Amino acid sequence: MINNQDIVLSVKGLSKTIGKREIVRDITFDVKAGEIFGFLGPNGAGKTTTIRMLVGLIRPSKGSIHIGGHDLQKDFLNAIRQVGCIVENPELYPYLTGRENLEHFARMVPDISDQRINEVVELVELTERIDDPVKTYSLGMRQRLGIAQALLGDPKLLILDEPTNGLDPAGIRELRSFIRHLANEKGISVFISSHILHEVQLMCDRVAIIHHGKIIQTSSVDQLVEQDSKVEWILEPLEQGIQILHKLSYISQIEKLDHHRVLTRMPPEKIAEVNQQMIQHQIKVTGICQYKQTLEDIFLKMTEGHQIV
Repeated sequence: MINNQDIVLSVKGLSKTIGKREIVRDITFDVKAGEIFGFLGPNGAGKTTTIRMLVGLIRPSKGSIHIGGHDLQKDFLNAIRQVGCIVENPELYPYLTGRENLEHFARMVPDISDQRINEVVELVELTERIDDPVKTYSLGMRQRLGIAQALLGDPKLLILDEPTNGLDPAGIRELRSFIRHLANEKGISVFISSHILHEVQLMCDRVAIIHHGKIIQTSSVDQLVEQDSKVEWILEPLEQGIQILHKLSYISQIEKLDHHRVLTRMPPEKIAEVNQQMIQHQIKVTGICQYKQTLEDIFLKMTEGHQIV
C-alpha cells in the first residue's frame, strides 16, 4: 500500500536570478508519493525555469531541491536517479524499432536489464508494437514509448512537460488513464506542466499556480473548484427567503437575479441546511442549482486573465 504522505519531491525557497531579473522567487511545494501534481502558470511565469532547476539543467540562485530524500545540489547523482523526465514530444529514432530505442537509451543508465526493458514495455502497453519501427507509431504511442524510456531507471518521480501536446481527444484520454495508473498502482509521483487546464483538472490531485515567478496558490483540485461555489435558489416568496439567507453567517454573497431567483456564494455542504431553514420558515423552494468554477475560471482570476502557455 502506498503511503501518500511520503514526500518524493521537496522544493524549499527556490529562486533564480539571471542578470538583474528574478525569474523565480522563493517558491516552495512538496509532491507526495503516488500523487499527480499539476504546475500551472501563464507564459513567462517561471514554469520552464523551475523544471530546468528540478532536473539539474540550471542551478538555483537560492533554495533547495530534495528528490527521494537526496539534495539535488549536494548529492546530484543519487537525487537525479530518482527522476524520469520528458519535455513535450520525446526525442526518438524513427527508423529504429521501439525496442531498439529503449536498448539504446538503456546503455546510458547503469544496470538496465532486458527484463527491465520488457517490464516497462508491458507497463506502457506497447508489447504488440514494440518491435515495429517508431516511424509507424501514432503520436500517442510515441508518447508512451517516451514514458517507457523515462521509466527505465525505475524513478520515483516522473516529470512531464506538456505531455498532451498534439494528441487527439482519444490520445489525451488514453494518456490520462495511463498516468493515473502509474500513480495509483505503481506509486510513481507525476509532476505535470500543462496548458490544457481541463485535462489538468481531470488528471491532477493537487496543483500549484505560479505567476510572476511566485506560487500564488497550492491546493487540491477539489478544494480549488469548490472554494468559490455559488448556489442559485428559486424561492417563493423571494423577499422572505432573502431575509433568512442574510441571517446565515456562512453565506458571503447574496445577489437577487429576478422576482424568483437569488444567487448566493456559500459552501456546497451547507445546501441541505439552508433548504431545511427554508422549510422551517414555510418558504417554498422550487429550484436549487449549484455552480462550480472550473480550474480555468480560477486560473484566469488568479493570474489576471493572462493566457497559459
